[in-house]
Amino acid sequence: MLKKRTALLLMVAAMICGSLLTFFLSSGNSYAGQAVGGEGLLASITNSAGLKKEEAQKIGTALDLIEGNYYKDIDRSILVDGAINGMMESLSDPYSTYMGQETAQKFEESIEGSFSGIGAEVSLKDGNVVVVSPIKGSPAEKAGIRSQDILLSVNGESLKGLELNHAVSKIRGVKGTTAKVKVKRESVSDPIEFAIVRDDVDLETVNARMEKDGIGVIEITQFSLNTADRFMAELSKLEKQGMKGLVIDVRNNPGGVLAVVIDIAQQFVPKGELIVQVEDKEGKRDKSLSKGSSKSYPITLLMNKGSASASEILAGALQESAGVILVGENSFGKGTVQTSFDKQLGDGSLLKITIAKWLTPKGTWIHEKGIKPNIAVSQPDFFSVAPINKKKSLQYNTNNEDVKSAQVMLNGLGFKPGRTDGYFDQATEKSVKSFQTSKKLKVNGIIDAKTAEALENELIKHIQDPLNDTQLKQGIAEVQKEMKAMASKK
Repeated sequence: MLKKRTALLLMVAAMICGSLLTFFLSSGNSYAGQAVGGEGLLASITNSAGLKKEEAQKIGTALDLIEGNYYKDIDRSILVDGAINGMMESLSDPYSTYMGQETAQKFEESIEGSFSGIGAEVSLKDGNVVVVSPIKGSPAEKAGIRSQDILLSVNGESLKGLELNHAVSKIRGVKGTTAKVKVKRESVSDPIEFAIVRDDVDLETVNARMEKDGIGVIEITQFSLNTADRFMAELSKLEKQGMKGLVIDVRNNPGGVLAVVIDIAQQFVPKGELIVQVEDKEGKRDKSLSKGSSKSYPITLLMNKGSASASEILAGALQESAGVILVGENSFGKGTVQTSFDKQLGDGSLLKITIAKWLTPKGTWIHEKGIKPNIAVSQPDFFSVAPINKKKSLQYNTNNEDVKSAQVMLNGLGFKPGRTDGYFDQATEKSVKSFQTSKKLKVNGIIDAKTAEALENELIKHIQDPLNDTQLKQGIAEVQKEMKAMASKK
């Protein structure tokens, strides 16, 4: 796999038409042309796009008035970029956006390899920067960022009301630097602060292994250019090893390339059956039919609220056209299609515009609703627990959200505090002492910064252990059930 390194924050993954790629956004200076005077500049840019004379004159006059009367000098190209950004924002569509030259260039590089950043897919909703999902193994995931978290600020600078590229410019940075991100989480009353050290995020999109009883597990982290080839190679290996059932895992997969997800779906959807329908603004539908065939072994698919776009296309196709059981949580709910226009602007910048919506084989539009699993399974509460504020120690008779987080962690790790309501009682103190003893820390029953950090590190290991993955265990159990049913019919 080609790998190019670039410093950016991985942003909202838009499912794209044809062979176009998943979109990643980064910050950067934008240049939309040279300053060549008044109305002429806008006319040279816009007349070819069909702008009426009076419209071009109005925009050009606004530029001249700003340039001639604003109290300080301003780069004209910034005004032009701002005008384009304003047009895109007026659509009230978080998936339609403008990328300046540098942003567009980094986007093109990022789709082929790895990047440096915190590794969180985000979108803009109601003026807020909202996490679609953290990338598996990324600094964001390890720190505890979750799907649907609202990013309030970074290093003390508010992100509220910023256009997406501007927000990203405040989040991204050099490998090894720290982004102090303040987050609003639905289940937590007070904002949570994360200190996330930026790092390289390698995009190996397919991971496969064989579990006991001949059950294969293939995890797809996103649908990039080489994902279908990698998936088919790993699937073939598992089948040659005598695989009897398969679990496909698209949890926290933000989406990707439409052609790629169609190629993967064809491995399981019977020939001639629908995979996805794309509907344009005229109501015309382009229907993608499978050229593949079904499998003889049972399959389940794991998804959660971080499964978006192309992940939902795969889930819908397998559920409705291949009879696959979906296990986990309701998916994210992104049912629109974007394409990019990177030649028309003439300077390396591009527009990403929503051009259609996609529907499941049965014609359902899942936008902002998501897909419901056949079997709803939530992860234990310690999977989404908020980190502990390490600025203040927690001790007996304290009552707050940080104590609640610590109790959830202790309970998940088997140290049984007896309660998870946020009140630090004697049973909690005893539980803390037991944990400190196990980690050879100072045994005083007080959760200081060192104990809090040890708790969080231990919890990360616990979460990464497949034995504690309730959704995965349920997915495997469903495959085992179907395997037994099939065996009894022989």
